[in-house]
Amino acid sequence: MPPRTVVIGVDSSTQSTKAAVIDTVTGELLAVGRAPHVVTGEGGARESDPEVWWRALCDAVAGGLKESGLSASSVIGIAVAGQQHGLVVLDRSGRPLRPALLWNDTRSAPQAAALTAELGGPDAWTARTGTVPVASMTASKWQWLRENDPSNAEAAAAVRLPHDFLTERLAGTAATDPGDASGTCWYSTGTHAYDPELLGLLGLDEALLPPVAATGAVRIGSLTASAAGALGLPEGIAVAAGTGDNMSAAVGLGLGGAGLLDHPVLSLGTSGTVFAASLARPASTALSGFAAADGTYLPLACTLNCTLAVDKVATLLGLHRDDAVPGGEAVLLPFLDGERTPDLPTSAGLLTGLRHDTTPQQLLGAAYEGAAFTVLRALDELSSACGLDPADPEVAARPLRLIGGGAQGRTWVETVRRLSGRPLIVPGSGELVARGAAALAASAAGGGDPVAVATRWNAAAEDAELPAVERDTEAWDRIGSVLDRASVPLLGG
Repeated sequence: MPPRTVVIGVDSSTQSTKAAVIDTVTGELLAVGRAPHVVTGEGGARESDPEVWWRALCDAVAGGLKESGLSASSVIGIAVAGQQHGLVVLDRSGRPLRPALLWNDTRSAPQAAALTAELGGPDAWTARTGTVPVASMTASKWQWLRENDPSNAEAAAAVRLPHDFLTERLAGTAATDPGDASGTCWYSTGTHAYDPELLGLLGLDEALLPPVAATGAVRIGSLTASAAGALGLPEGIAVAAGTGDNMSAAVGLGLGGAGLLDHPVLSLGTSGTVFAASLARPASTALSGFAAADGTYLPLACTLNCTLAVDKVATLLGLHRDDAVPGGEAVLLPFLDGERTPDLPTSAGLLTGLRHDTTPQQLLGAAYEGAAFTVLRALDELSSACGLDPADPEVAARPLRLIGGGAQGRTWVETVRRLSGRPLIVPGSGELVARGAAALAASAAGGGDPVAVATRWNAAAEDAELPAVERDTEAWDRIGSVLDRASVPLLGG
């Protein structure tokens, strides 16, 4: 029997790094190493030191390998999936000049609005990049840096996304992929290249950016001696280009050209996202028209306030997160960090509809409903971006795949089920972002198409399937009415 070989898929998220050790043949998840990150900032600021990500990656890989009980010689490849949109600026030695601005840093909202207007409005941006600048996008953050920290912007010898930074540390080679690059607003999903006019608008020299690999599965280099020593892995193993976390989750689910197309996914984590892999290039101002890691597209809507916001409400009420019941007349929009979808970067939470008999449990339930509604409302736009008719009964009845930390929570699952009226599938395969990164690593090491690899690995997984329940249209209409009427005067623009 040949010796077992494994790959390592790294999920470098906002709060932590996870390193999954996965059998290249069976897809069995053998171990997961974990290490925390540190996020700083008050008000709209959210920053992290990229060196913390690197140390966390080293610790997580070492922990995962130790837990697996395997020799380091079993590892044949590694890939990183990272939180999207973050801005990392480096000096000539590859060291960060300042803390990275994270995706949920909303200070660049004025810059996003100015950039949108300067190019000619939302439609002009969508035609070029698939996406309209909001505070989350890297282009907005770069513009903020130019205006508020010009010395570091001028000193930058390299501009990277979080996963780019880590991949370069592994291979000693600068590289990114179309998926993560498409979240910058300086990469064109139409030409599959950096857009010279947009770079000019941003005062950004293309020489500062990493080359874009054809897919996230391209082998962009080999693990360097210094990285191998830091991680405890063999020098020379395959390093894939990697991708953004949402793109990697899609690969992990088997979504893409060699797998499922036009099937919606709802991810419940720090952010809430809804996305699907599609052959159609999305061009909706209501969505982010991203590229996928495998050469297809990944139209996506993202909210800033999801599980952490609801957990905060539970803490304020002194309740366990599963003590919730439906909100009744109460509506709670938990926009504690500003909001991206809808684009309300300066908003705060809003509570209305209180009665004498409103209970704390209903208030918590209303927070769940508000967070779930905000991301679910983008489903129709998502279907349209995939070239489907959202009014078609077959399209409206397609199962919604539920992933992320919230997918393991009873109240989250039941809230989504009740508000969507759709059947739900909760995939049996865990750590989907890391699993997707592992499939990219396996592909880079010679394993074939990454979506086909992940599909093969998932074949034995036991997915939980929940039938549709009658949609709670009363709650849906009540929340939608409050959000639409309150957006400008009460939530802020």
